Amino acid sequence: MTVPRIRPDDHSVVFGAAEDATGRLLRTVSNMRPDQIGEPSLLPGWTRGHVLAHVARNADALVRLLEGAREGRQADMYPGAEARERDIEAGSGRPPEEQAADVEASAERLAEAVRGMSKKAWSFEIKHPSGRVFPAARIPWMRLAEVEYHHVDLGLAYTPAEWPQPFVAEEVEKLAARFAADEELPPVLLRDTASGEESRIGAAAGPAVTAQGSASDLLAWLSGRADGSRLTVHRGGTPVDEPAAVLPALPPML
Repeated sequence: MTVPRIRPDDHSVVFGAAEDATGRLLRTVSNMRPDQIGEPSLLPGWTRGHVLAHVARNADALVRLLEGAREGRQADMYPGAEARERDIEAGSGRPPEEQAADVEASAERLAEAVRGMSKKAWSFEIKHPSGRVFPAARIPWMRLAEVEYHHVDLGLAYTPAEWPQPFVAEEVEKLAARFAADEELPPVLLRDTASGEESRIGAAAGPAVTAQGSASDLLAWLSGRADGSRLTVHRGGTPVDEPAAVLPALPPML
């Protein structure tokens, strides 16, 4: 089975997918009860309200990057780590309708910034605090990933199985490539049971275990959204009873 792919630097198509993802998130928020805002999310230490406040502030952070790219200068996503945490905390306790209004308004500010980009501005190279350098054309994919991952992090009805397959295919490839050269990570051979595609992560010495499953389940594990218990894991050709106990701990996503 061949999965349709989206080029991450095809900013127009990708941003359309990000807007669709935001629409799905807003539908989830519209069905939330007020008491669910303060309940724990799937992210340690964060409530669902923290997650939603972060999604809104992330849109504003990406606006700052786009404005910098449009002006040909490097820009910080956030005024500082403390300010970022303070803004998320301040917005975390609002009721669902206020959270939804903030997510929607910040998404529209981001859409306006996207519409204001020129062809030259999209090619401007941004230096991320992690050390990565990428063209501004990758920012819409950053937003798409932010919304898709954090929608799952709410711990409600939206699960990795709901992720669009083009998004899943690209993210599995991206994360597998990121982890492939990690010399401290035990080797794991990943196999998508639907397509048969394989990739390998971990460069530490030793025999690889094989983890196979749907692309969505593979991505859920690679991205830290699942412990791998839904995957079928073989060690030395023999299936293991507890996949999560055999699979290595992965580095956090940057």
